[in-house]
Amino acid sequence: MSFSKIKEALTGLKSLAIGLGLTGQAFCAENVTVIYPKEQVDNLSTYRGPVELVGKDDAPEVPKCVACGVCGKACPSNCLTILSPIPVKEGEIISSPAQMGPAPQKGAKGPGQFILDFSLCSLCGQCVKACAHKALRYSNNPYLVGYNREDFRFDLIERLRKRSRD
Repeated sequence: MSFSKIKEALTGLKSLAIGLGLTGQAFCAENVTVIYPKEQVDNLSTYRGPVELVGKDDAPEVPKCVACGVCGKACPSNCLTILSPIPVKEGEIISSPAQMGPAPQKGAKGPGQFILDFSLCSLCGQCVKACAHKALRYSNNPYLVGYNREDFRFDLIERLRKRSRD
């Protein structure tokens, strides 16, 4: 047997020992898988759920959103629909339900409707980054379930009001 073959065999044994050592460490490490419903997830600080509106500091049921429409334009999935009330012109008769138009509307102070179609959302975060008023954030609710697509179409203003009541 030549020296080069012995050296090659020892190198192979060293590699095998290192690999078995790493496997043994992983085998003895604490399990990180959560078996739901027996256990609950407790580290949700970095979870990125559906986008939600942020309420004002002095009135948590009112969104910080000024209906500029930048988030909707930044969204590559077109999953956000922001509608603002169309201002009434002088001399026009005011109809009982305000007419809505796509944001931004001149003279509108906030959104009339803010719809998220989460079935289209890719969770890219462009809308959250684009919002200059910090009116959008990710929710940290991992327990979002539904039976059809309509269950994932959210009125974010209504969700904000419900969240502020709870």
